Amino acid sequence: MPQELLLPFPNIDPIAFAIGPFAVRWYALGYLFGVGLGAAYGYLLLANTRLWHKGEPPFAAKDIWDFAFWTMLAIVIGGRVGYVLFYNLPYYLANPVEIINTLDGGMSYHGGMLGLMLAVILFTRFKGNGNWLSGLDLIASVSTIGIFLVRIANFINAELYGAPTTLPWGVVFPTDPEQLPRHPSQLYEAALEGLLLFLVIRIFTHVFYSLRRPGMVAGIFGIGYGLSRIAVEFVRLPDEQIGYLYGGWLTMGMVLSVPLVLAGLALVVWAATRRESLVRG
Repeated sequence: MPQELLLPFPNIDPIAFAIGPFAVRWYALGYLFGVGLGAAYGYLLLANTRLWHKGEPPFAAKDIWDFAFWTMLAIVIGGRVGYVLFYNLPYYLANPVEIINTLDGGMSYHGGMLGLMLAVILFTRFKGNGNWLSGLDLIASVSTIGIFLVRIANFINAELYGAPTTLPWGVVFPTDPEQLPRHPSQLYEAALEGLLLFLVIRIFTHVFYSLRRPGMVAGIFGIGYGLSRIAVEFVRLPDEQIGYLYGGWLTMGMVLSVPLVLAGLALVVWAATRRESLVRG
């Protein structure tokens, strides 16, 4: 393919800044700013009590900053445990000390999501008698911010790129040993799982007042994220140590996303068919 038809890789240094031997990477900043901006947006949602079922958010707006700390722990621990279990268990069983070595970059989104779900359920119970389903709705409303930023960081790191393509926006990543134009699958995920899903959920929370039906927004997130991830997996290269499952086109990302879609559908149906009516305020 002629080089002028390719999308040039920006070659941004993965290290955002360094102070002496201490280096801060864009990937870490993606998580930090994702949690920080998500907490700020969550504060606005929690403070607007008219959005919530019976005017009762899962916990007080001021408590979102405490939950931000829980969020970081849940994402890191859940993401790492998920990667170990879902993506490279034989290796870590043989090398258990490597489980705590997060410098290899092994993190699973689905594991982080499960950790975050558990954290918000426990935090909601810890802070009072709030509805834990509304807690899931809260993290569904804000987590797309972090997804967007981390996928952009994946692109900067030139990792998790896609299969070869002849499309004009194919990117030649510097980390690709074959130096072929490839799908910028990180940007696809940032656009679908991050930006588009945020806008969709925003419509449901502020136009249809779906936070008044506990579980509805969490279900919409599950459906939206799961379908977006499955779609991108068709053009994203699978993890090298796993490859395509059953010798075909199926990937671990697809396998882990199917239950998410099904759970999302179940939540939406359950929330929509509850007897309590939706009252606009």
